[in-house]
Amino acid sequence: MFPRHVLAFGCLLALTACGVQQSSTPAAGAPAQVTAQATAPAGAGLSITDPWVKTTKKGMTAAFGVLVNDSDTEVTVVSATSSLSPTVELHEVVESGGKMVMRAKEGGFVVPAHGTHPLEPGGDHIMLMGVTEEVKPGARIPFTLTVKDGQPLEFTAVGKDFAGGKEDYQPGMDH
Repeated sequence: MFPRHVLAFGCLLALTACGVQQSSTPAAGAPAQVTAQATAPAGAGLSITDPWVKTTKKGMTAAFGVLVNDSDTEVTVVSATSSLSPTVELHEVVESGGKMVMRAKEGGFVVPAHGTHPLEPGGDHIMLMGVTEEVKPGARIPFTLTVKDGQPLEFTAVGKDFAGGKEDYQPGMDH
């Protein structure tokens, strides 16, 4: 038997080792930083930090964060799903004909071994089309990422107001 103070310390340590952290000083115009742990094991050590979804009343929105690969081999995210939208795609923003356009990301998101892959406004992101309910600040939106040759990554992203970037994420955009 362990003394009670050893067991209490062990439980406290276990409880503080996981969960959500929030930075006290987000960049100007950027949403607060949130660190999320996967709720299911991901293939080859994949996780996501700072997951968030741009608030919207209807139509389209996008999810962002930083994919982190702690393994010795690259990991490829090939698709995404969310109960918020019947159509979820992996997108990129690229220059085409002198303007920036969104399009499906061929080959998915490749996260290098021991590296990261940012999902951010104006770059790679998870696109949600035909959202089924309003996304308000603080909303918790579940996602599942399908990983090539690995276990899916399940996480929850937080609804955030965001006025930066030039993306509208509304119907009629070139994407």
